Amino acid sequence: MPDLLRHNRIGALLVGAALLAGCIDAPAPSPRTSSTGATASSAPPATGTDVVTVGVPQGLAQAPFDEPRQVRVPAGWTLSVWARTPRPRLATWAPDGTLLVSVPSAGTVLRFTPRGAGAEESVLLDGLDQPHGLAFAGSTLYVAQSNRVDAYDYREGTATTPRVVADGLPDAKSPDLRGAYAHALKSVAVGPDGAVYFSIGSTGNITAADRTATPPRATVMRVPPGGGPAAPFATGVRNGTGLAVAPDGALWTANNGRDNIADPRTGEVDPSYVSEHPREQLARLSPGRELGWPYCNPDGGPANLPLVRDVQTNADGSRMDCAALPPIEQSFGAHSAPLGLSFTTGVLPEPFAQGALVGVHGSWNATPPREPEVSFFRWRDGTLGDQQTLVGGFQADDGSRWGRPVAAVAGPDGAVYVTDDAADAIYRLAPPA
Repeated sequence: MPDLLRHNRIGALLVGAALLAGCIDAPAPSPRTSSTGATASSAPPATGTDVVTVGVPQGLAQAPFDEPRQVRVPAGWTLSVWARTPRPRLATWAPDGTLLVSVPSAGTVLRFTPRGAGAEESVLLDGLDQPHGLAFAGSTLYVAQSNRVDAYDYREGTATTPRVVADGLPDAKSPDLRGAYAHALKSVAVGPDGAVYFSIGSTGNITAADRTATPPRATVMRVPPGGGPAAPFATGVRNGTGLAVAPDGALWTANNGRDNIADPRTGEVDPSYVSEHPREQLARLSPGRELGWPYCNPDGGPANLPLVRDVQTNADGSRMDCAALPPIEQSFGAHSAPLGLSFTTGVLPEPFAQGALVGVHGSWNATPPREPEVSFFRWRDGTLGDQQTLVGGFQADDGSRWGRPVAAVAGPDGAVYVTDDAADAIYRLAPPA
């Protein structure tokens, strides 16, 4: 497909906007003031933090960058606007050194070629059905649309020879769902053996029928190496938008938990309890792994969280034995809405050389609101340490936000590239020179 250059495409694309959050988001308050105050930060900051003004090249200063914006970054690091494009979501680096970014609301996959301090944008694929997840295995590009996963041959900036990896996936157009689908966007990852994994989110908050649907929803599916029918790999995964392979070859998910959970002590939906429960999951997946939704919820934390019964859906424990499930390895604050997940292996300087990068979109139903950020979890001995804030400051003291990170990926130049679908921006987070 020929590349079509599209520069400075700043504007609001509202198609399918309600589906582009980790959960169904209430509208974010309009940005009014710039602040670096942590009203409800999800994690402690990385050691040695600076407050810096976001660098904005000439020509990219449209709102919200029509006024200075400040962020918290590791000491000596900088954050600048690298490109502007409406509603960018997940991202991956191509073998030719260009950044590919999905835009589900426009049905496109964009290609950003580094040019000086910024990038030149072109269209790699268009006319797709809410493309979201992107992954490479060698020169093969995998794209997860809302209703299927495809593979393409990627060469010299073009994606050709599409072939279907998995088809017939549920989305809002599925006849049996009649448009009722809260988590239609799919993510994709490729294991070291060539197996393809993709997420199928739940249709709603506690839609237990998802577990017995065909194909099952609230799952992570696996297509064996060389192709074949997809089969459930992990279940009870309400909305595993974050999906990535760790340095040891294991598959991990950043999973969005349920909303409006009742306090197990009272059986009542208490806003103060809802604001802190359940914590979002960062879990290592293995064949047959069960994350419990909607019958069990993680409790405690931040690491090694046991699963406890949900008193609304599993009151007597007969639906699932939560205590028998393995604990969740790591977590985020409740309702953080973790989205893009990636791993970095030796590209960034210490202490960020090995670990997980996560775009945290921020809450819609926590009081005070859970702050959007880019999180880092240090990788050591086959597991992940506690959450740290790599980039914060997108939320003001009054809860209003000027930005909401979606994904963060390490680039070949040793910087981190962050998509933000609220500010219509891609940032470059650069370590000290």
